[in-house]
Parts: sequence; C-alpha cells; structure tokens
Amino acid sequence: MPRYEFRCRACGATFEVNRPMARAGEPAPCPQGHADTVKLLSAVAVTGRGGGSGAASPASGGGCCGGGCGC
Repeated sequence: MPRYEFRCRACGATFEVNRPMARAGEPAPCPQGHADTVKLLSAVAVTGRGGGSGAASPASGGGCCGGGCGC
C-alpha cells in the first residue's frame, strides 16, 4: 500500500499515512489532531533488473547530436 507524506500547517509536524491510491487526495489530520495539513511530494526510486552495469550507453545513430553528422 502506498505511503503518503503530509505536513501540518498548524504545528509543523511531518507524518506519513498508508492508504490506497484511490484515497491519495483525501486530507489527513496530523497526529496532534490538527486538520490543516498538506500532502508533500515525495521522491520515488525505481530500480530495474535491466542488463549492464547501470552506466548510460553511449549515443549512436542518426541526428546531429547522435553522431550522424560528424560534428
């Protein structure tokens, strides 16, 4: 279940709420009981199981920036 981070405008507390994505936009009261909260944008890390060492592959092929024009 996704975790959403909120900040209370009244006391400044930051807290997290686990809830379904369908309820992501609903307000969440802070643990102190204040209702004036705002949902924060959180960074998400996505990792894959792709091949290679994780380094970017060199550009190749068409277009000027791809090395096709020899500049």
